[in-house]
Amino acid sequence: MHRRQILRAAAAASTLATGAALPWSARAALGISRPAGSVLIVGGGMAGATLAKYLRLWSGGRVGVTLVEREAHYTSCIMSSLVLTGQRSLASLNFSHAALAKNHGVTLRRGEVVALDAERPAVQLADGNWLTADRIVLAPGIEFDPVAGLSDPLAMPHAWKAGEQTAALARQLQALPPRGRVLLTIPKVPYRCPPGPYERACLIADWLRQHKPQSRLTVLDANADFVVERDNFSEAFFGLHGDVIDYHTSVEVQSVDQDTHHLYTNQGAFQAEVVNLIPRQRAPALLGRAGLLNSPDGRFAAVNMLSYASTAAPKVHVLGDASHTPQPKAGHIANQEAKVCADALIRGFNGLPPDPAPVTNSACFSTITQTQASWLHALFQYDPARATMVPVAAAGGASNGWNGDHFEAMGTWFRALMADSFA
Repeated sequence: MHRRQILRAAAAASTLATGAALPWSARAALGISRPAGSVLIVGGGMAGATLAKYLRLWSGGRVGVTLVEREAHYTSCIMSSLVLTGQRSLASLNFSHAALAKNHGVTLRRGEVVALDAERPAVQLADGNWLTADRIVLAPGIEFDPVAGLSDPLAMPHAWKAGEQTAALARQLQALPPRGRVLLTIPKVPYRCPPGPYERACLIADWLRQHKPQSRLTVLDANADFVVERDNFSEAFFGLHGDVIDYHTSVEVQSVDQDTHHLYTNQGAFQAEVVNLIPRQRAPALLGRAGLLNSPDGRFAAVNMLSYASTAAPKVHVLGDASHTPQPKAGHIANQEAKVCADALIRGFNGLPPDPAPVTNSACFSTITQTQASWLHALFQYDPARATMVPVAAAGGASNGWNGDHFEAMGTWFRALMADSFA
């Protein structure tokens, strides 16, 4: 089977990817009865929505699930760079949580969590109310490090959380003068969606060539080299888009002047009319106040990857971008982690240990032009000797170049993934 067909099949059948979706007749043989328990989920993004859905599905409705989300809907970061080129609208990336309630019986609670009691466990909302459950799962996404001199985020939007900043960056690109200059910064790893900044650079470069002739895009990468898909992106940066992109490595932004659009770095000053400044990323401060940021660098939450329980608070689980694992911080992996967690929670409510050998997979596509894309696939399996997820080298890889068929497959993959999480 062609690799592209494998990706399509994997996306369409992603509900089975962890091997945890056993029917109750099969689970009975493992001693798994219909469980009863309660789970409170903070955050309705890819991880939180998927967890809410599959806890209800796989428990036969016996696990009570409350999803707390501060926004009226989720706006997908995946595909959001196409908003910058006018190929998609922000509205097309909005996903409601209503189907989780209607189709699966998830209780939705609109509000912002401001405090966490990891022992009870319980969370406090901004209105002062406390909510409690047998287990709390945090799927809050990321926060950004402050940048010295940047008081108005819209002056140099990161657009790394899709929404207002995405729209602002699109407007700024549209207003770019002839022969204008654009700056895009890439933070040190780990950050959300490893190929994301590189594919955005390619997409912007292709758009500039078509709509803003003789304009230039300068890419300042805090890393020493492309962190993923090196062959494809180096060929795109230095070959296909070599007349538009100037690429600099090991450049760390130290401060900015948002009025003059200057960036001051360890390699001197850079200036442009439009600046897409993507800062370094970390788990939200809520986790820090609760004492959960215990990764080696103190920026993310260390977890037991058999269940995603915090290693600092066993009644609290952490999923997605806020957790510290070897897996990429990406929407497809968040979907996969949620299924491993759902299975582990249901087993736990029955007094059983989690699956000792979970498997996750991550597929993604990168837009190299406005009509062509490349793809990347990775498979991870739990290694009990090291107590962590490790990549299965023989099962991963990237496309050899890019084409229109991959761009079309990207749409198929995206629709299947979002339906799996939100429908």
